[in-house]
Amino acid sequence: MEIKIEELSKRINEYLRILKLARRPKRDEFFKVSKIAGAAILLIGTIGFSIYILMVIIPKGL
Repeated sequence: MEIKIEELSKRINEYLRILKLARRPKRDEFFKVSKIAGAAILLIGTIGFSIYILMVIIPKGL
């Protein structure tokens, strides 16, 4: 597989453009995103645990 210099240069320029646009989030933005992500993780975990109970524990009890 041969990588051309033009393609590599184009890819690097795309990455650099994205990095130039990036910035650090402000403190309140960071905490807001962290709370939303934490809530989503807890929700998905609760759903997964509920499915586990329905599929494993309840059939053994019957």
